[in-house]
Amino acid sequence: MPAPERTLERPQAEAGTLSERAASLIEQDILAGHLAPGSRLGIVDLVQRYEIGATPLREGLSRLMSRGLIVGIGQRGFRVAEVSREDLADITCMRTAVEIEAVRLAILHGDAAWEAGIISTLHQMRRHIERTGNEFREGAADFDRLHKGFHTALLAACGSQRMLAAHSDLYDQAYRYRRVMMAAIDSGEGFIRTHQMLADHVLARDVAAAQKMLAAHLHSTIDFVYPSASREQS
Repeated sequence: MPAPERTLERPQAEAGTLSERAASLIEQDILAGHLAPGSRLGIVDLVQRYEIGATPLREGLSRLMSRGLIVGIGQRGFRVAEVSREDLADITCMRTAVEIEAVRLAILHGDAAWEAGIISTLHQMRRHIERTGNEFREGAADFDRLHKGFHTALLAACGSQRMLAAHSDLYDQAYRYRRVMMAAIDSGEGFIRTHQMLADHVLARDVAAAQKMLAAHLHSTIDFVYPSASREQS
């Protein structure tokens, strides 16, 4: 009897691994723009594209659906989430609510190791930009990792894994919009200066200043991507 049980467990483990791989590959293609906003995700096409079976693909799509990168249509159908000012405004509202509380808690509870993490991630991002000049862009794996790593480091001592998970998901959901903004940035020095100021407020344990600048920083994407709509509401 033990042998059949082991035989059953292996496919389940493999299916989990394949569904995670499917979710990762589809997510990369959505964030990179290879799967356009609003495009339908047909299972047959995805099987051919990724050479992964239909069942783990559906499971991978369900993972991304829970993170807001795709939406369900009809019976077991999927589509890449659309982009719109309303969607970005919703992401920004949620991200601001989560992160200004998370940074308050991090400032309250953060220790020397947390401070060192912020300094280290900022330094790595600065060195990357120094090496690449003004050619740094979201969409390059190294820069994406360093940029997200810095924002995560600011909140890392908040003590809430749910807040950190929400931050991670919302950061990724805003990626397609942020990439539009980043494409127009022509000054690596200005980019680093903004992040240095944000780090300085956090490391100085100035909660009010850190929250104010973080909220403005998060809102800068919507101001840039949809400037006319932002002016109309101001």
